[in-house]
Amino acid sequence: MSSIRPLIPLLITAGILLGGNGLQSTLIALRGAQEGFSASTIGLMGTFYFMGFLLGCIFITRIMKAVGYVRAFAALAAIAAAATLMLVLVIDPVMWSLIRFATGFCFAGLFTVMESWLNSGVSNHDRARVLAIYRIIDIASVTGAQFMIPVFGAGGFTIFAIMSIMITLSLVPVSLGDRSNPTPPEDVKLDLKRAWRISPLGSIGCIFVGVTNSAFRTLSPIYAEQIGLSVTDVVTFVSVGIIGGALVQYPLGYMSDLWDRRKVLLVTTVGAMTSALMLVFLAGNSPLANFVLIFIFGSFAMPLYSLSAAHANDRAEKGEFVLINAALMLFYSVGAIAGPLVASIVMEQFGPHALFSFSAAVYVAFVAVIVYRMGSRSPVPAGRRGRFIALLRTSPIFARLAGRNGPTNGSDAD
Repeated sequence: MSSIRPLIPLLITAGILLGGNGLQSTLIALRGAQEGFSASTIGLMGTFYFMGFLLGCIFITRIMKAVGYVRAFAALAAIAAAATLMLVLVIDPVMWSLIRFATGFCFAGLFTVMESWLNSGVSNHDRARVLAIYRIIDIASVTGAQFMIPVFGAGGFTIFAIMSIMITLSLVPVSLGDRSNPTPPEDVKLDLKRAWRISPLGSIGCIFVGVTNSAFRTLSPIYAEQIGLSVTDVVTFVSVGIIGGALVQYPLGYMSDLWDRRKVLLVTTVGAMTSALMLVFLAGNSPLANFVLIFIFGSFAMPLYSLSAAHANDRAEKGEFVLINAALMLFYSVGAIAGPLVASIVMEQFGPHALFSFSAAVYVAFVAVIVYRMGSRSPVPAGRRGRFIALLRTSPIFARLAGRNGPTNGSDAD
């Protein structure tokens, strides 16, 4: 696999940057709680992050087309590194919300640059293996970075300086080591109405998953802290949920390629709903029970985006895949904007376990939508499926952590 060698600097960059982003998301929740910020205030910060993320998805192709890959990456990384230091220099909820908006915009662009760069630098023969390596680096760096928090502590300046250093150092490998020169992308026209007509179920699924996954990512540290877990246990709790989703993505995707994808989507959603309710009624304050149940929850909840996106792509015509995946990412972002804010308000009213009651309620609604759509249209023939693994590169829970992705007449309803 010689084509991966020129991309090694980019993969090193990905590891550093993904770790820094994953560390920041957990740290902000913990440090905010220490500073006396309410759960709704921390949820609002998550909402601002995903608002910036949505705009970043819209504008990054224009930036890349104007200045190219390296300059776009350098500018966005510099802004993200400076914003990270601003978090500790000005500890104020309004300022933190604005900073999270800016970092959301930057990281959406940074992840898009990296993944576009990777895809442009490999042949079709090596693409799946390179993307698999990228995902392994993603999960390992995000999970490993979490444990810097108990080592350096959530208080003080040091941990924020480390995050800023990580983001800044991510510039070095691509600036000095990577000599590839990808062609700047063409502008992608977003047609949300067309994407919705192609697959209402896939579109609704991405919105619902955006609501629940963003709420989990933003507020799970608050949940763990409020039930009395130590800082190390809080970090472990978040990491175990991510690892569960990573381990089960492939088996669920394989099953959905063999059978009616909607049935697998239904079973997976029911599993996520059931495990969320188990966290509400059975986990209590026990660290072990919470670790086991969050692993099960992550195993069902995290693959839902990729399953929804794969179903939508089954219905797309040739030449519509870019349109579909760009639209689904925006649908996810819309849900992600609402999720942390609504979930945080529910937590303030009913306690920390309400985070998972909220998620279970969303899954109940999604189950109803799936059952309804299954009665409205026949399944896609097996020959048109099989795109799940390629869609893993767009899954938000990994690429955006801490994070992305019919009848042949696409105008028919899903």
